[in-house]
Amino acid sequence: MHSFGYRLNGLLTFAVTILALMCAITSLSDNFNTPSPSAEIKIMNINWFQKQPQGHDEVSLTMNVSADLQSLFTWNTKQVFIFVAAEYETRKNSLNQVSLWDAIIPAKEHAKFWIHTSNKYRFVDQGNNLRGKKFNLTLHWHVMPKTGKMSADKIVLTGYSLPEEYR
Repeated sequence: MHSFGYRLNGLLTFAVTILALMCAITSLSDNFNTPSPSAEIKIMNINWFQKQPQGHDEVSLTMNVSADLQSLFTWNTKQVFIFVAAEYETRKNSLNQVSLWDAIIPAKEHAKFWIHTSNKYRFVDQGNNLRGKKFNLTLHWHVMPKTGKMSADKIVLTGYSLPEEYR
């Protein structure tokens, strides 16, 4: 007959196999979720727009960010990391991306929000390329599941531009 150690080993192996199977099914079930988030960002004010002593342009913005990201949450979602980035082109680079604001949404109840804020991080261009520049504000999100693969997507909001002169 089998000893206690063999029986315990068999039981633990079975339990871990069932747990792994449940994690795989949980991860696969997220593929059936088709989220439909929405967002709107309004620039309320350009607080200042200046040339730094090193010759770089720097901008401070006040913006209203409103979003409904509740559809990103499923029973497998642990949290959602979001950030707003300014994206623009220059002669040197086809894509310049500057993070302006970020947050972690811990639960579905907090995923529908409106916030009035200034950029949390400096909006600086290495050079003097921002005068009169057209740019997009993009809301990026990364869904962090309890188990399985992390996913990411974004909403691009167009039609923003900076002034021609420093303020």
